Amino acid sequence: MIKKTLATLLALFAAAAFAAVEVNDASVADLDSIKGIGPGTSSKIIEQRKTAKFKDWDDLIQRVSGIGDKRAAKLSAEGLTVGGTPFKASDKPTVAVKTARPAAAAEKKQDTAPEKK
Repeated sequence: MIKKTLATLLALFAAAAFAAVEVNDASVADLDSIKGIGPGTSSKIIEQRKTAKFKDWDDLIQRVSGIGDKRAAKLSAEGLTVGGTPFKASDKPTVAVKTARPAAAAEKKQDTAPEKK
């Protein structure tokens, strides 16, 4: 009987340890309990939440600086939810940024072109 009671209590503690933390309802201590959220991020979240609750993960990412898709995925894996849902990578295509200047590329083509006689 005692073993069953202990097993039940341990199961309850384990479930509580992995319980989700809802970003719209969490206290500072709740947010700080998530691995990857420190005092700076939790204060940003609380400050933005005063304006309005977060609608979804995209809203959180847009409004809280320092949280992007990668960090959102990590925070979600640690138990953070927005609107009761875990993070799912968005299907939005990422925009590639060109690093080479077009003028420099054109000059390079002209320099390497064989001379005609």
